[in-house]
Amino acid sequence: MTLLSSSVSVALYAVLPIIGLIIGAVAGWLGFRLYSKKKLGDAKQTANKMLEDAVNEVKEMRKVAQRESQEELAKERGEMEKSLREKQANLSRSEQRIQQREDTLDKKEQNLDKKSEELEHQRNALSQKHAEADKLKAELANANSKIQDELQHVAGLTKDEAKNQLIDAIRDEAKRDAAKMVREIDAEAREEADKKAQKIVALAVQRCAVDHSAEITVSTVALPNDEMKGRIIGREGRNIRALETATGCDLIIDDTPEAVVLSCFDPVRREIARIALEKLISDGRIHPGRIEDLVEKAKKEVDVKIKEAGENAMYETGVFGLNSELVRVLGRLRFRTSYGQNVLRHSIETSHLAGIMASELGANVSLCKRAGLLHDIGKALDHELDGTHVSIGVDVAKKYKENAGVVHCIAAHHNDIEPETIEAVIVQCADAISGARPGARRESLDNYVKRLEKLEEIANGYEGVEKAFAVQAGREVRIIVKPEVVDDVKAMYMSKEIAKQIEQDMQYPGQIKVNVIRETRAVEYAK
Repeated sequence: MTLLSSSVSVALYAVLPIIGLIIGAVAGWLGFRLYSKKKLGDAKQTANKMLEDAVNEVKEMRKVAQRESQEELAKERGEMEKSLREKQANLSRSEQRIQQREDTLDKKEQNLDKKSEELEHQRNALSQKHAEADKLKAELANANSKIQDELQHVAGLTKDEAKNQLIDAIRDEAKRDAAKMVREIDAEAREEADKKAQKIVALAVQRCAVDHSAEITVSTVALPNDEMKGRIIGREGRNIRALETATGCDLIIDDTPEAVVLSCFDPVRREIARIALEKLISDGRIHPGRIEDLVEKAKKEVDVKIKEAGENAMYETGVFGLNSELVRVLGRLRFRTSYGQNVLRHSIETSHLAGIMASELGANVSLCKRAGLLHDIGKALDHELDGTHVSIGVDVAKKYKENAGVVHCIAAHHNDIEPETIEAVIVQCADAISGARPGARRESLDNYVKRLEKLEEIANGYEGVEKAFAVQAGREVRIIVKPEVVDDVKAMYMSKEIAKQIEQDMQYPGQIKVNVIRETRAVEYAK
């Protein structure tokens, strides 16, 4: 019994905690269930309240929106009614204007109808008058034909013959009157122009002080002794060949004592050869390697001289803003001559003369000075490029973006094209003055004689010329005509035609005066 009771008590002690846990779990679940139901009820109440508030807010917003939309609609309706009233007023005014125009057009149409009727009456009257005029014309034609027949019978000439005689007589008379008028106008213009031109040219020449002797380019190099010729030639001529190859110049060594001559078509190459040869002579070491070194140094030295010459010409004339390459081309004119006159000095002189004459005549002074300085720029390159120095100068000026007025002056300074501006004429005159002044240029005896013969040949080629003489070193040609063949009018025409032919067929510096002389002598002897 004791064991049984003890086992029962042990079993009870073991079961009681389990039962307690079960009872506690059930009590906790019941409590959580009650708490959850309470929380759920509170949440439902809160949600219902929020829903009710939201519904009330939506209703309020709907009322506000309806009120605002009604106000906006009322406002738009008022504006539309206002614009509609304005459009109706405009339409009514337009209708009134259209009605007025229609009334005006109706009146004009009525007036046009009346005018058309009047014109129709006038047309009928004109047709009647035309018919009468045609009838009178026919009667006059018949009368004229009868009169012409009678005149031809009396005069012994046909109608065409009489007409030709009359036309010839009128033409001759008109020519004489025109020639007299031209001669009078020409004489007056020449008198005034000569006075003004002499004044301007004299002022320009006085203000432009230049040398009056022609510059001569010497291509002779002095030697210290005749032994130097052999050293220049070298063994088997290797030194002279090296010098000619490096410079492009011909070296002429003849019997002239203590001198050698350099011959080259390009003046720049000739100057390089001269400087190199002088350096070789002063140095004393003459061999092909030394020749090449000194020729390169001479080229650099000449390049520096060319640039300095171009810059000095700019500063001397007051012409600035030239392209640097154009300045270099301008400097090459220092080594170029024309009939013995240095072209760079001639260009500077032409620039000064053109500027002075432009200031006297009220022309563009800066343009004239610039064009005068650049007018012969083509002569610096005419050894290298094909064409006349005028065409080359025009191309060079265009290449370096020169002013169109300067390009035109360059193109017109030898009348290759007709001058269209007063500046082009001024540059022409300045060029002629610079080249034609005494001592400025020289020419060979052969060219001088040929020019005189050509002048006399041109003059003797005209009918009625008895003798022709080229005088004043070719600056004037005097033509003596036969008075019984050439009258005063024809003599004036002959001088103009001969001058034009000289301009077309000859090249000459300056200008040539054509003087036609007609003289009639009455001779009688007293017995």
